[in-house]
Amino acid sequence: MAQNGLNDLKLIGAWPSPFVLRARIALNLKGLDYEFLEEDILSSKSDLLLKYNPIHKKIPVLIHCGKPICESLNIVQYIDEVWSADHAILPSKPFDRAVARFWDMYIDEHCYTSINGVAGAKGDGERMAAVEKLQNCLALLEEAFQKCSKGREFFGGDEIGFIDIGLGSMLSPLRVVEKFSGVKFLNPTKTPGLFRWANRFCAHDAVKHVIPDVERLAAFAMLKFNRQD
Repeated sequence: MAQNGLNDLKLIGAWPSPFVLRARIALNLKGLDYEFLEEDILSSKSDLLLKYNPIHKKIPVLIHCGKPICESLNIVQYIDEVWSADHAILPSKPFDRAVARFWDMYIDEHCYTSINGVAGAKGDGERMAAVEKLQNCLALLEEAFQKCSKGREFFGGDEIGFIDIGLGSMLSPLRVVEKFSGVKFLNPTKTPGLFRWANRFCAHDAVKHVIPDVERLAAFAMLKFNRQD
């Protein structure tokens, strides 16, 4: 990693969190050195987390020169604006930036909640409804990919951008629900663009060393679920 040139960076997070992953990918894209402060999300919240995010008490928290920045998409945008010389994450045009923000909010409000809906569904009826909702979300994102990528490799064009980070952070949880449900939500027939995009995204140098392993994440999900029972 290159020297960040703007002093000290720390990231409070946990390896299973898709929201923490967003910050890690953004930092990697910019070539920034940072200290990763692992939070145990199965136990009580650390004093450090409560100190730097006393309002929401959630990860991730980026600490830049002693000052905290909270919320994953806010952190990604902050990183992009402070270290603007390398690898633009958000588009330069205001309209394109607004579109990118829209889709990342959609991913959080609908895609992420749908993944959780499939994972927590009780009974066949609830499961089928949750599966259909997630499939509809991904169908819309398939259309968005075709429009935003304009035939190139990523939502951001030739390089990973804001939407790529937002949706890419959900790939491991999506693979886990695929494993448990038996439904292939990303497939070359119904979501051909996203299917190929997902493989490229996961193989990217900024992603492949930090994205959670699906088997490890599945084991963690089972442990967390059993502890909640």
